[in-house]
Amino acid sequence: MNSRTSYNHSMRTQPFSDHDPCGVFAVPPLARRNQPARSIDFVENRRLVDHIAQSGITRLIYGGNASLHHLTLAEYEQLLDWLSGLAKELVCVPSAGPSFGRAMDQAPLLRRHRFPLVMMLPCGDPRDAAGLEGGIREFAAAAVMPVMVYLKDEANFGPDRVAGLDAIARLVESKVCIAIKYAVVRQDPANDSYLADLLRRVDRAKVISGIGERPAVVHLRDWHLPGFTTGLGCIAPHLSLSLHQACLAGDYSRAEEIRGRFLPLENLRDQWGPARVLHAAVELAGIATTGSIPPFQSPLEFSQRSELLKAIHAFQEENQNSSRQVAKAQRDSN
Repeated sequence: MNSRTSYNHSMRTQPFSDHDPCGVFAVPPLARRNQPARSIDFVENRRLVDHIAQSGITRLIYGGNASLHHLTLAEYEQLLDWLSGLAKELVCVPSAGPSFGRAMDQAPLLRRHRFPLVMMLPCGDPRDAAGLEGGIREFAAAAVMPVMVYLKDEANFGPDRVAGLDAIARLVESKVCIAIKYAVVRQDPANDSYLADLLRRVDRAKVISGIGERPAVVHLRDWHLPGFTTGLGCIAPHLSLSLHQACLAGDYSRAEEIRGRFLPLENLRDQWGPARVLHAAVELAGIATTGSIPPFQSPLEFSQRSELLKAIHAFQEENQNSSRQVAKAQRDSN
């Protein structure tokens, strides 16, 4: 793909609205060719996007599952060009960073396009709340677009928890940050003092659950978050959408039943690495050929792929059986 081609800007370019967080955000892997250069395979990536969009999910975040923190700058430019050409119904959110220098190199490339927002990948390098706040403001001004803050642990905004939360609140108040992906893992997501402190500072309508289906029901039911991100929803997008719709309707028993179907695959992701398992799972499910996974991750071993394939087949069979039962119940009621 020639990254210097003219842009048709067919993707959605309207600002991120107050309603946009209310939904399901698919977080796809990035397909690459099985060759030494591991170049991005845009044909296969389009197959995956079409599979997701055909089920009604229109929000896409390219972040950790796509290993965006390991893209070369040339690959990043190609990816932005490709995303800008997707259907206007799609809300495409690329990521930037995680380092400040990397983000500032990416800012001029982002500025060529009119993405509704860009997600900041969480930084694990030396940092503090005031420094991060200043850096994010400088990056957002250079990219000429607002950001989504990605919280993966309590120390993402520095060791001072209160100062970090206050910095996030100021970024939201100034509209530099217009959304937050909350992905702090808890043994019990209903018991989360950090999330409680965050929601005392920012409007919960701007905070989306960012850890897939596992905590999604609790986050939507108990914390009243408007939406959630999903990796496995790239395989069964209709199911992730049904979970969200069940939560909106207050049918939490139905939501929990759907959530339970994802857990065997989520367990494997937790055990072997979320991104590398999803990369393999999309291909094993027959959706798209994801190809080589880039360093610094390694592909799954043969035994792992075999176990993952069995779990995918069981997942697909359970979903098919459930769909048949729903269809039969609808026929019987007519």
